[in-house]
Amino acid sequence: MTDRLVSKSMSAIKVVNLMLDASVWEAACVMTKANCGSVLIFDTSGQLRGIVTERDLMARVLAKALDPKSTTVAQIMTPNPQCIGPDTTVSEAILIMIERGFRHLPIKAINGKIIGVFSASDALPKEIDAAMTMAQFHQQVNDSVG
Repeated sequence: MTDRLVSKSMSAIKVVNLMLDASVWEAACVMTKANCGSVLIFDTSGQLRGIVTERDLMARVLAKALDPKSTTVAQIMTPNPQCIGPDTTVSEAILIMIERGFRHLPIKAINGKIIGVFSASDALPKEIDAAMTMAQFHQQVNDSVG
């Protein structure tokens, strides 16, 4: 069996991003709206400068009691995130994640453009992903019913 490529295993192709001066509150709102666990941070010239994840929000903002509306993403982001190419295999990406302690890896095309973010959950087999989708749906139904 051929190993899957990260470019074929991403759950979403849309790149969620903000500028360096955006607030942590804006990052949380964007991530919530997009239903994703990370947001990429770019400078005014369009260069990738960092990544903010759910874990960053918890450990670097909430645990330190910082004000999310006055704290910028530049203050709490992981700077210069390691990127992988679209032809990286899922197993290679997971190895990087395990060795470096990451859960999200930006995917950079040959031309330098960021085309997506591969997350640890993207590595799950499609059957597990389908089950997770159903579980989320059931949770939403239960939440709305009360």
